Amino acid sequence: MMRTVFTLTLLAGGMLRAADPDYATPLAAKDYDKALGILEQQLKSEPNSVKWGSEYRMAVIASKQHDRAIKVFEALAAENAKSPYLYLNLGFAYVDKIPVAGSITQVLLANTSLGHFSKSIEIEPTWIALYTRGNAYLFWPKIFKRMPLGIADLEKALQMQKSVKKQHYHSRSYLSLGDGYWKNDEFDRAKAMWAEGAKQFPDNALLKARLTKTPDELNAAITDAYDPNKRVDTNLIDLWK
Repeated sequence: MMRTVFTLTLLAGGMLRAADPDYATPLAAKDYDKALGILEQQLKSEPNSVKWGSEYRMAVIASKQHDRAIKVFEALAAENAKSPYLYLNLGFAYVDKIPVAGSITQVLLANTSLGHFSKSIEIEPTWIALYTRGNAYLFWPKIFKRMPLGIADLEKALQMQKSVKKQHYHSRSYLSLGDGYWKNDEFDRAKAMWAEGAKQFPDNALLKARLTKTPDELNAAITDAYDPNKRVDTNLIDLWK
């Protein structure tokens, strides 16, 4: 049985903690079973960890063992029902599989992921969970009438971030909410949202680009951004770095 070896690191102030397990070495060597095994042991110890859930999923994407990850997260969720970030990563595990699935399966995966994002919000309505579910709704065709739900989530996320210290990843709320307004045919509101975002985050290239495109170019750019056949960046590293 695989054993993860921890070493103790002396921190400033005299506190001791276990050092991060070394999964990067086998991962770089494409020894995926070893790397995933180490990360799975870590997740058993910290099932609600944003970091370890995300790092595990990134390793899974590299190894293309999506079903393994879903099974692991589902088992952890059954034992840790009050863990909002575990459900968030479980939802993302389904999203991570979407680009490699067939069109019918993509719909099933997307719908299942929404259920897990909703469970995360039910337990604790965090910014990341509200943003994630809101952004996920934008991928659905208008016929499903989920655009207003996405806009509502993103509006809540935007209001939430305004009450805390500004982080660079908060620019995503302005971008996605503007995209949601545009997809919902609220063109003036979309431009106003992108403009507000560009004012708050003047170095954000995507926000600036939205403001310089013609309507046809915007339609093309937004359609491309929400193409279910393209992999979505679900790495949550910004939340702990």
